[in-house]
Amino acid sequence: MRPAPRIRPRKSPLREYVETLVGAAILALFIMTFVARAFTVDGPSMLPTLEDGQRLLVDRLTYRFQDPQRGDVIVFRYPANPRQHFIKRIIGVPGDQIVISRGTVYVNGVALEEPYINGPMFGSFGPVVVPPDHYFVLGDNRNNSEDSRDRRVGFVPRELIVGRAIWRYWPLADMSVLRTPATFQLVPEPSSL
Repeated sequence: MRPAPRIRPRKSPLREYVETLVGAAILALFIMTFVARAFTVDGPSMLPTLEDGQRLLVDRLTYRFQDPQRGDVIVFRYPANPRQHFIKRIIGVPGDQIVISRGTVYVNGVALEEPYINGPMFGSFGPVVVPPDHYFVLGDNRNNSEDSRDRRVGFVPRELIVGRAIWRYWPLADMSVLRTPATFQLVPEPSSL
């Protein structure tokens, strides 16, 4: 004779609901910590690429396996107050020489063609060499951006980088993938100077 199959008592609907919520919360926490996170653009420093109030999905996973690249739009913790987050574009990676002369940015001696910035930039800066494990960042609205030219920001340490902005999802009319401008492919690596 075969033993009678066991019958499990049914879970109450409340218990099923609580278990589903707890599971969803754990999954959301995992995704926000290790995979991706949503951020809202605050301020005009990335105009015209990003506008105040737009919402972005930030990839937190890629930089665990590869280094940040020139041209990436990143979110990082503000060095002077790590509770604040800034969003800027990486212009220089470790070892790069950065010079800004008469409004033109030069990386390793190559002038960047920057159709993505908000008009001509004023002033000069550098030359500086980006130290190891640090990045030189600029806002696309160069004349209204607190970025690596400012002592309060300076070179951004890698450990303060939260992730790479990959997708603008709100407002729906502006939904798009954020791509790296082609001008950064023309910049030689620092060792080939």
